Amino acid sequence: MSWSDVTNDPIDPGTVLARVGRPGDGAVAFFAGVVRDENEGRPVSGMEYEGYDEMARDELAGIVAEAAGRAGTQRIAAVHRLGRLAVGEVSVAIAVSAPHRAEAFAAARYIIEEIKKRLPVWKREHYLDRAAEWLEGSLPVERGNRGA
Repeated sequence: MSWSDVTNDPIDPGTVLARVGRPGDGAVAFFAGVVRDENEGRPVSGMEYEGYDEMARDELAGIVAEAAGRAGTQRIAAVHRLGRLAVGEVSVAIAVSAPHRAEAFAAARYIIEEIKKRLPVWKREHYLDRAAEWLEGSLPVERGNRGA
């Protein structure tokens, strides 16, 4: 059974992995996105994720359902974090279990690529010099991005 969520709580990779798998599956693909300590040469102190909770939950559930249909597996778990995260914290985690690795990898890749394109969640990077800026492609509508 597939599962997805958008949360303000820390993401535990082990909990995400525990939601997938069965004895007949020969592959589990796992992806975790973490906050890095530098971006384009600037030291980063953390990341802030802002989004429309319910809309993001619905969109993520749709992405997971699409991936399940494409890969032929219902054993998918995906979660995205909102709020302020420190360097090293998990911002997104995806686990896919399937009979073979090709399906598991393809589904995990599809999910992260679609999250980047479609999920109504925006990133604001915070730097050690106390500056902060919304990353390109991640600007909330109310902050000036009116779309194409």
